[in-house]
Amino acid sequence: MAKQRIPENVRTQVREIVDRFNREVIVDPDFFYLPRFRGSYLYLDRRDWNVVSHICRLSYTGDMNDWEFAIFKYSDERYDPDEWMFPGAGELDGSVEGAMRAGLEAYP
Repeated sequence: MAKQRIPENVRTQVREIVDRFNREVIVDPDFFYLPRFRGSYLYLDRRDWNVVSHICRLSYTGDMNDWEFAIFKYSDERYDPDEWMFPGAGELDGSVEGAMRAGLEAYP
């Protein structure tokens, strides 16, 4: 079954969630998440000073509170949906916020 493309209204909600997280949780203007969209995927990258790093990829399931998660593994340069043994995995709850909290622990 093909995954559905992320609708524009969901993209808008995600941008608002990421902006709020950056403002209220991270606070540092030189350190923040950047959302990217491609088809059914939301990529969460993070800018640390002038370096942008891959953190994770979320797959849209049609439910804003039930995204599928894949951590970016720098050891083999790919997103791995089967990797669950990393710092921050306990933060994952299907939400965009949970993915960002997990990313902060996995890649401080």
